Amino acid sequence: MHATVVGPDGRHRCWWGAEPEIYRAYHDTEWGFAVTDDRRLFEKLCLEGFQAGLSWLTILRKREAFREAFCGFDFERIAGFDESDVERLLADPGIVRHGGKIRSVINNAARALELREEHGSLADFFWEFADRDSTAPQRVPATSPGSVALAKELKRRGWTFVGPTTVYSFMQAMGLVNDHLATCWVRQEAENSRQRAFASR
Repeated sequence: MHATVVGPDGRHRCWWGAEPEIYRAYHDTEWGFAVTDDRRLFEKLCLEGFQAGLSWLTILRKREAFREAFCGFDFERIAGFDESDVERLLADPGIVRHGGKIRSVINNAARALELREEHGSLADFFWEFADRDSTAPQRVPATSPGSVALAKELKRRGWTFVGPTTVYSFMQAMGLVNDHLATCWVRQEAENSRQRAFASR
């Protein structure tokens, strides 16, 4: 069973979210809160792909550099990247310089444009896979039936670096599920944001 930990401010947080401070801020203000902004959804799915084989802390510390390198994750612009952009990105010490992952972002940007054309927005598509269950987990899983289904659909549409575990991490972060533990001080606020997102759909 996963448990909360008490942070330096005396608040109970999910076991991973108390230290270091950059994690604490991310846990308290972002992770699990509903996101319906297309660019933020695209950014997070791309960054989860970059995380594969690494820690989220590594990616989080580089997030601003990623944003600068990838035009704020504007997928309309990224879809037009060419081999010169790949070379530029491979030479950028601020990001994870992995050719396959860089090319995946460019590919997925084009797929995101297709998805938006079909569904109106990325949010409308992704939130179809959201888990409406508001029960707090006792143990946080690595995948879910929803992440398996979403990963399968994304792969069918030509997306890459979107396995079920990567997709589940994306769903957790974007509020498509609420995996804050029952005694975590953030849980109810995150759930409230999810309910507002559901109500607006």
